[in-house]
Amino acid sequence: MISTALAAATAAAATASAAGTAGNQAAASIADGSLLVALPIAALAGLISFLSPCVLPLLPGYMGYVTGLTGMELNQHKRGRVFAGIGLFVLGFSVVFVLIGVVFTRAYIWMLNEGQWVTQALGVVVALLGVVFMGGFGFMQRERRISKRPPAGLWGAPLLGMTFALGWAPCMGPTLAAALALTTGPNANVPRGALITFVYCLGLGIPFLLVALGLSKVTRAVSFFRKHQLAVMRTGGVILILLGIVMASGLWNTWIAELQNWFANEVRLPL
Repeated sequence: MISTALAAATAAAATASAAGTAGNQAAASIADGSLLVALPIAALAGLISFLSPCVLPLLPGYMGYVTGLTGMELNQHKRGRVFAGIGLFVLGFSVVFVLIGVVFTRAYIWMLNEGQWVTQALGVVVALLGVVFMGGFGFMQRERRISKRPPAGLWGAPLLGMTFALGWAPCMGPTLAAALALTTGPNANVPRGALITFVYCLGLGIPFLLVALGLSKVTRAVSFFRKHQLAVMRTGGVILILLGIVMASGLWNTWIAELQNWFANEVRLPL
């Protein structure tokens, strides 16, 4: 009896310790200040993906597929079903992207022992992918998606979101790579990586949900960006190239270190 009680107490202590470690990592991710820069950039990367030619022109097709409704039925304002279908679609690709972020962060932590060159190398990759986003490197402009499609309708919506996330598109891959690069740094940890990729998903997914609601202002904004796809590609590409240069040059780590120092000395959080 005593040995059983001791074993149970030891297991409970180990569980509490693991939970405390995870909680400390999450708190450290918030308190180090670097997220003040990383999260807005990740959200912007997601939004740029949504506005890109790989996603925005396909909105009607996605909405029809995930709801199982025809164009005429969509126009009859069945907003509840449309919102549910798009929400499940967003949930599907968010699960995949966050898992990718977790795995990538874990791999980065493993490689971190080799030095800070990893972040700089990723900066070079992000800059090159910025050129891809603008239409450069013709061999990278081919889309590679899973050909098998799930059933149309609400049941297939999350599966379609997953296949959407697992494919390659020249407007999606570069922005996701930028979000993943933001998970790196001297204080990288899995909760931080998951949070950054989740915010990327919010930047990509919230516009989908707003369109599903049929808000007139959102509809006008979508029409505007459809007419200016080239400007979106150029602007997004320039942002990715600049981010890549900053990371590759080492300025990113310097700025983050200065921000963390300021945050540690000037800001107090109730954590």
